[in-house]
Amino acid sequence: MKCEFCNSDTARKKVRKPHWFKGSLYIVEDVEAQVCKECGERYFHATTLDEIDRKISGHHEIKEVLSVEVLSA
Repeated sequence: MKCEFCNSDTARKKVRKPHWFKGSLYIVEDVEAQVCKECGERYFHATTLDEIDRKISGHHEIKEVLSVEVLSA
């Protein structure tokens, strides 16, 4: 596929994705995405995002808990 921002080609890769679900932030590893070879923009299929939501809402193993700072601009 072509990147909608820079029109370069994309390639299938496994990435780490920040994902908001019901007001909480999760980091999901090994998520399949199309990643632009030029600018790095990432595209996720809707079924992939739905699967992440299903996984989060059900019983899931927690690999690690991180602390994140939130700043005002």
